[in-house]
Amino acid sequence: MTKINDNGTLRAMTTAEQAEYDALQVEYQNNLLPNALKRLRRKRDRLLSETDYFGASDNTMSEDMKTYRQELRDLTNGLDTVEKVENVTWPTKP
Repeated sequence: MTKINDNGTLRAMTTAEQAEYDALQVEYQNNLLPNALKRLRRKRDRLLSETDYFGASDNTMSEDMKTYRQELRDLTNGLDTVEKVENVTWPTKP
């Protein structure tokens, strides 16, 4: 049983407190991957937007830039754990 600080005194949690604590822990664990993916997508989207001007009608996008942008778009494929998200290898901008 988990202990709780109750006005400076450690005591065992009640059944209701333990259930609430456990529910919060489950919620926290369930949000780790979606939040990690959200942060990764924000960075990916920022990097993509930095190269959007290459797609303008008066610019010709190089094959290297096309490859870089595709690698950014494909970055989230297969990321099904927080560890994979945190260890992603970012493509190098040409």
